[in-house]
Amino acid sequence: MHTNPLIHEKSPYLLQHAHNPVEWHPWGEEAFRKAREQDKPIFLSIGYSTCHWCHVMERESFEQEHIAQILNEHFISIKVDREERPDVDRIYMLFVQATTGSGGWPMSVWITPELKPFYGGTYFPPDNRYGRPGFPHVLHQLADAWREQRANLVNSSVNILGELEKHASVASGDEALKAESLDACYRYFQRTFDKRLGGFGNAPKFPRPSVLNFLFRYYHRTGEEDARDMALLTLREMAKGGMNDQLGGGFHRYSVDERWFVPHFEKMLYDQAQLAISYLEAFQITGDAQYATTARAVFEYVLRDMTHEGGAFYSAEDADSAPDAAKPNEKSEGAFFIWSQEEIGALLGPERGAAFARAFGCMPNGNVESDPHGEFTGKNILYRREDWQDSGEIAILLAAREQRPRPHLDDKILTSWNAMMISAFARGAQVLDEPRYLAAAQRAATFIDQTLVVGGRLQRRWRDGEAAIDAFLDDYSALTLAHLDLYETTFAPAHLERARALALAMLEQFEDKQNGGFYSSPVGNTELVLRLKEDYDGAEPSGNSLAAQALLRLAHHTGEEAFREAAADTLAAFATRINEQSVTVPQMLCALMESLAAKSEMLFSGEAAELIREFRRHYRPFTVVQSQPGDRPAAALCENFVCLQPAHSVEELRGLLN
Repeated sequence: MHTNPLIHEKSPYLLQHAHNPVEWHPWGEEAFRKAREQDKPIFLSIGYSTCHWCHVMERESFEQEHIAQILNEHFISIKVDREERPDVDRIYMLFVQATTGSGGWPMSVWITPELKPFYGGTYFPPDNRYGRPGFPHVLHQLADAWREQRANLVNSSVNILGELEKHASVASGDEALKAESLDACYRYFQRTFDKRLGGFGNAPKFPRPSVLNFLFRYYHRTGEEDARDMALLTLREMAKGGMNDQLGGGFHRYSVDERWFVPHFEKMLYDQAQLAISYLEAFQITGDAQYATTARAVFEYVLRDMTHEGGAFYSAEDADSAPDAAKPNEKSEGAFFIWSQEEIGALLGPERGAAFARAFGCMPNGNVESDPHGEFTGKNILYRREDWQDSGEIAILLAAREQRPRPHLDDKILTSWNAMMISAFARGAQVLDEPRYLAAAQRAATFIDQTLVVGGRLQRRWRDGEAAIDAFLDDYSALTLAHLDLYETTFAPAHLERARALALAMLEQFEDKQNGGFYSSPVGNTELVLRLKEDYDGAEPSGNSLAAQALLRLAHHTGEEAFREAAADTLAAFATRINEQSVTVPQMLCALMESLAAKSEMLFSGEAAELIREFRRHYRPFTVVQSQPGDRPAAALCENFVCLQPAHSVEELRGLLN
């Protein structure tokens, strides 16, 4: 069996490739030096451990001796886990998108020994197919070009990098922020909304919770009921579809069709965190228990399947698994989650089985019509076709499912994703009045603060006893917000102090003092050819959007003007993007709305548990919450520097809030 230098790494993705015949190296100076000494270009392959097409390219190309021979002879090959090194991923993804018009993973980029990119793409098949050139052909062409036309390649890489630098530069200018950008963003989502099935645009449909955050806050700001209703319909339809794991809770990555039915089956921690909050907010807005039920199912899934014994949360579960324990290498997508009608009948009995199958859309020959790879033949993806009053059937099926070979678990612990999940559990504890969720949030926060801080510096990743990689902007900003959410759940001053310390470190390491906004990577990193300011709110919100929100909330809690000014500078730095392409930054628009909202505080005093519980039933996204000692329970609402008559009973508080 081959073994390459990745065997010494901790990343599950890198370890998946440690026995390829390709002589892989981790990202770092040792590999760069080798490229310089041997005068070879670098082949940079970026992906993550639960990526379906990354598995395909490994099987088809990286495990093949003849392809490995070409790579080993002509290139220095480097593997990067994009979840560990989002800074490296963003730079070369920007290059691939700029030069090919699209991006994704696996990402394949060829770079000079000085780390400047000159050619790139995503998945390459092992031979010419799907309208794509075969990988060996591409490798030979690039090896020839490096030998015969190197000057052209190097010049081209320098020019492209210059263009990317211009594109990536963000600075405060004379352009003023326009509140109308909020309306423009809302109208765009109105135009692209699927009125029948929810979501925006055509298939495939991604959840993109930052859009739902924007729509709920826009509704709160303007009273536009359509904004609220678009988000609510999307959440209801997602919960009914196969994208929601109907047995085990939690959401798969996205839906390949327009009706949220056939998912791409991987499960990511950041989706669970963000969607749980969306369902909690929907419950606050409507009082409808179905949203609370979905949020609870997400939390229970994470506690059951995604929680480390020390309390922190794992990163992801794969889409692929083996249908049969006897054939562990014959993996297919969704095998863990799909059912034949016969299996259901055998477990539940004919009558209950038939009723369950009908309610969850099962068919005798399977319910997936378009199945090009034959992965779902005769099988059913469960979705809610009818309401179902569960009397133990789900527990029976879930227990049977647990006997199947599980999908691969990416068990590394990432700071920013954990922080988002901590926020979700803290918010769940508030809205659902569930102490277990607060305990989960506190355990994870303790794990991060005790285990992922090395020499006083926050780290990005922990796995198998090792904390490593200096944390990035999104780690700091998300963790600041997590401690603010914990503070508003417990009112323990230590959480506010921790949030403040993180924000100060974030300002020191990432802020662009001249031009406003934050770089994604810390100052002093010499391994990057570009230092980017990330602003796109995609599957995850950008670090700048989270930083602006964290600083605004912290300024509100502490009264420190420096935090408010840094938030204002961040929004100003992205004014052009906000004004001209607001749909790309919906989470930053949430920060903008927070900055424009009237100053609003709810101050509790005395033994006010009942009043606090009542307040948390209401959707008040721009109100900060504080507590102080007092002689009798009271809740004082202060808006625009004027405090209203305190409420002493739940009825009085309800009247005050309504």
